[in-house]
Amino acid sequence: MLAGLGGLADARREPRIPAGRVAKSLFVMTLTQMGSLNALEQISDSRAWRELLDGELPSADTMGRVASGMAPDALRAQIHALYERLKRNKALPAPWHGLAALVLDGHESTASYLRKCRGCLTRTVHASQGDREQHYHKYVAASLVGEGYHVFVDLEELLPGETEAAAALRLLARVRAAYPRAYDVVVADAFYAQAPFFQAVLASGKDVLVVLKQEARDLYKDAMALCGEIQPVSLERGKTTVLAWDVDDLNSWPTLGRPVRVVRAKETRRVRRQKTDEVEELVAEWMWVTTLARTRAPTKAVVDLGHGRWDIENRGFNQGANDWHLDHVYRHEPTAMRVLALLTMLAMNVLHAFHRLNLKPSLRARFTLRHVARLVASEIYGDVPVVASG
Repeated sequence: MLAGLGGLADARREPRIPAGRVAKSLFVMTLTQMGSLNALEQISDSRAWRELLDGELPSADTMGRVASGMAPDALRAQIHALYERLKRNKALPAPWHGLAALVLDGHESTASYLRKCRGCLTRTVHASQGDREQHYHKYVAASLVGEGYHVFVDLEELLPGETEAAAALRLLARVRAAYPRAYDVVVADAFYAQAPFFQAVLASGKDVLVVLKQEARDLYKDAMALCGEIQPVSLERGKTTVLAWDVDDLNSWPTLGRPVRVVRAKETRRVRRQKTDEVEELVAEWMWVTTLARTRAPTKAVVDLGHGRWDIENRGFNQGANDWHLDHVYRHEPTAMRVLALLTMLAMNVLHAFHRLNLKPSLRARFTLRHVARLVASEIYGDVPVVASG
């Protein structure tokens, strides 16, 4: 992976420090979950850098400045190269139903009342002290989700004045061109229950499945009414019992111009409260609208795919923000922020793949991803010369 990053370039003419060395430095920083250019610079004396980078570690200012001139497409190519390698090694198995999912979701990475760059979006925040102008960044990310894996593939930033769905359509076109056979169905949250989005996915030759929440729309009302006339099927998902109603050939979405299928799930699971030692039943209801036919995706497959959307939240954004500093602003400049986000996603993909494929089950159960990242970091810290105190 470092060899591939070493060939990256930027917009500078005859640079003294190659952009590839900066890219490799930033990748090591994200892989080891340091979360700071200054923290990386503090271990510049480590003897490990010459072997890793074929040169000295650049300064924090240089790394931030060079990142602003890098081409994000070169990093997208590195993410794609990793995907191809995993695919060749049969490390991306399909789920039991055979349908791989491309999960799309929006994520707000940073917000500030003070800092602003040319890529910032702006909104008015109403507060008791009066209205304030807030600047923020938001993007839509795409992940491939299958049997036991979650792989980030790309992201697209929202432009001023546009909706999340508009950015998602640009992202979808790029992902469809780069990963034409990597997924079968596009999965998203309730915001994407829009006819233009469904039509774009269908035009690309894929099916679509999104959460259905809008209780006021005719599709929701008709589906709920029909659920009262049919018997639900009982399913088991781990420790959760599911009652599912499956209604197809619904024509209650005239702007879409084709019938759709709605699956409603009432899920019950029992949890034992630690404080009282009492068992409590928790009930949740979900509803999804999809273009998947029954012959291709039985009811349980739709329920499993619908819940698979949480992978991008739990193993993607939440873990990315808490462990990998995905939301950290290393340099408040749009290209640099895009480059660092893609590098972080690449690092997450690499370490997830290593943890899943190279460690025995007993070791995976014992050692977390964070622990493995710290072991990698220890190799660098261990080569820092000891400085005698005065």
